[in-house]
Amino acid sequence: MSACYPFARAISAVFLALTLLLPANLRAQEAPVAPAVAEAPSPENILHLDLSTGGRVTIQLFPEIAPMHVERIKTLARQGFYNGVIFHRVIDGFMAQTGDPTGTGQGGSQLPDLKAEFNKTPHLRGTVSMARTNEPDTANSQFFICFQPRFSLDNKYTVFGRVISGMQYVDAIERGEPPESPSKVLQASIGADNVTPPLVAAPQIMND
Repeated sequence: MSACYPFARAISAVFLALTLLLPANLRAQEAPVAPAVAEAPSPENILHLDLSTGGRVTIQLFPEIAPMHVERIKTLARQGFYNGVIFHRVIDGFMAQTGDPTGTGQGGSQLPDLKAEFNKTPHLRGTVSMARTNEPDTANSQFFICFQPRFSLDNKYTVFGRVISGMQYVDAIERGEPPESPSKVLQASIGADNVTPPLVAAPQIMND
């Protein structure tokens, strides 16, 4: 055993020397690299919806794929257009639609309709997409949030965001077309504006 030990040390030294002769970029490939951390979305591209179902829904907006639609949503939110608007069309297992101040599904804002910005982003759970009529360039103010994936809508409706927190408050939206007691958007705001959620009165308990 003592005779083999110097030989083993010599072999190790040769291997180390050969390793050090490798180009630095090849040596670096051997070490695992941590995945890149995705950048947090800019507050300017965050939409908050404070719902009557009990909390705040936070939506990341996608200006890189739907710039005109994102700008429209931000403009209307800052105008207070969505405050108090109901979810007028809510289909279980599909989606919840809002954005019509008349609550009928026929209304919109005074701004002109938008040209479609269809994109390859799929309609998954939490996807936020613009509603329209049968004509492609008729999106205005109404939008919907998907409860479940609906790939048949891909490339036919403009996806402009996704829910990143508060999906439980979306799940709690009253179902119906229209619902008997519709849920509401109490307040819509943009993250960069630092608008605090509204105070919601707790249910009163009647004493005998």
